[in-house]
Amino acid sequence: MKTRNDIRNVAIIAHVDHGKTTLVDEMLRQSGTFRDNQVIRERVMDSGDLERERGITILSKNTAVNYNNTKINIVDTPGHADFGGEVERILKMVNGVVLLVDAFEGPMPQTRFVLQNALDLNLPVIVCINKIDRPDQRIKEVVDEVFELFMELGASDEQLDFPIVYASAKNGVAYINQDQPKDNMIDLFETIIKFVPAPESNLDDLQLLISALDYNDYVGRIGIGKIENGKINLNDEVAITNIHSEEAPKTVRITKLYVFDGLNKKEVNQAEFGDIVAVSGVPNIKIGDTICSVNNILPLEFNKISEPTIAMNFCVNDSPFAGQEGKFVTSRHLRDRLQKELNTNVSLRVEDTESADMFKVSGRGELHLSILIETMRREGYEFQVSKPQVLFKTINNELCEPMELVTIDVPEDFSGAVISKLGIRKGEMLSFDPLRENFVRLKFSVPARGLIGYRNEFIKDTRGNGILNNIFNGYEKYKGEIVSRSYGSLVAYETGVAVAYGLFNAQERGDLFIKPGDKVYTGMVVGKNNRLGDIEVNVCKRKQLTNMRASGSDESLILTPAVELTLEQALDFINDDELIELTPLNFRIRKKILDAKKRLRQNK
Repeated sequence: MKTRNDIRNVAIIAHVDHGKTTLVDEMLRQSGTFRDNQVIRERVMDSGDLERERGITILSKNTAVNYNNTKINIVDTPGHADFGGEVERILKMVNGVVLLVDAFEGPMPQTRFVLQNALDLNLPVIVCINKIDRPDQRIKEVVDEVFELFMELGASDEQLDFPIVYASAKNGVAYINQDQPKDNMIDLFETIIKFVPAPESNLDDLQLLISALDYNDYVGRIGIGKIENGKINLNDEVAITNIHSEEAPKTVRITKLYVFDGLNKKEVNQAEFGDIVAVSGVPNIKIGDTICSVNNILPLEFNKISEPTIAMNFCVNDSPFAGQEGKFVTSRHLRDRLQKELNTNVSLRVEDTESADMFKVSGRGELHLSILIETMRREGYEFQVSKPQVLFKTINNELCEPMELVTIDVPEDFSGAVISKLGIRKGEMLSFDPLRENFVRLKFSVPARGLIGYRNEFIKDTRGNGILNNIFNGYEKYKGEIVSRSYGSLVAYETGVAVAYGLFNAQERGDLFIKPGDKVYTGMVVGKNNRLGDIEVNVCKRKQLTNMRASGSDESLILTPAVELTLEQALDFINDDELIELTPLNFRIRKKILDAKKRLRQNK
């Protein structure tokens, strides 16, 4: 058995917004990765525009720092449950994890998910209690909650003896002893080197497991993974195999070989066991493939990525405004872009439908798919999407549906409304615990379809004071019919430009999504009806003038400001007979059947 004491491979895992990326920022700074005069923006690892706008990590990212002649390869993982597929595979690349937990919130649903994965792989866990500078911190209680979570998940005696580091990533401090605070993160580096095992190898033959993918227009797919055994050289002839595939191994040549250095990839001629590397020159390489020596083909075990739980139809835009704002508008453009996404998005599925202009796209959740939609929209694509639908399964001849474990922190005064609404959506309350003064934590088991459209109601019911987190919690027997929504749509009666007079008359019916000057077409949804059922409204109607009345003689019209929906809110809002039309400049809600008479016949 060979050991490399000059390397440690570690993943930072946590629930969303517990401070992973900020912690990695400080580790990069304090390890001397940046020049003293180098200008570095906050959350430097969140390189995507959507990641920076939303304050979340969407894609796993690799970096490396050097501390006391030891290279620490760090993987920053997503914290949102919809991107759990990123976490599942990344853990195969590391020898240990740092579990980050908020000093006030404590363990949350995604904390349970990522910790369970780490424990199943027998990885040692370093617990880091972050945000200890919060005025409402409850460090002692959170440590107890973490220990209880370890017990609940069946941790071994060795895993239960986890080290604890107390940190404030924002202030760049981390220390082991609360009575001896420090002004740096040396204790965190030392703890990683001490408790994360050094890579070991028991074979001289190459075994490199691909756990992540990147893509480059010049070199194509780039496979990223850890060398488990042996070493790899530039221009080596190697074999590609997969333990879950019956295909014969393929022989290819490595044309580019990289290791990670700070925020960059560095080209090298050779790498050996323990190194996390990126390789190109391997066409159609996939997650779970093993790169082996041609003389000894031994595929490595790889956990299959969890299946999608939600699906939507992506189709070509056929509205009256089609082709006016987008750059890529055809079914060929749409197909090529979705296939390209499959190169790196391992939790996504794309299937053809009976129509050549429509594709069924399945993912891990609404956020997972909405990020893809928003990315495509910004790239110049114009298309339409349907209402999200959950994916049912038949298990032991019974219809089963995906369930979500929902954790809600809310002021006690609003808990009744939350319990009532989730009860209507077939939710089952699991616990009701006091959290702090006037705040409670509620846990529910809710069908995934029961959460579609609920977030907007939740914000209103709690007046913006509640926090809702959910995570996939397996399949259970079908729970029965759920009322989808308690409101209807306001639908445009004619094509034209919305005017104040028409909007003033329409706003009595409900909340409007458009303002004067916006273009509309027949069948476009322009607002929310306060009651069940759809109503046609003429928002283009102008005031009729006569020789007895001037245009300014009536009282001035007071319009209620239009409701500006986000993409996620629009996905929650739409009904089964509606679509969202997406262009680089706008998104509009519309009826699938634009003509009112045809809609009426269809409904009958």
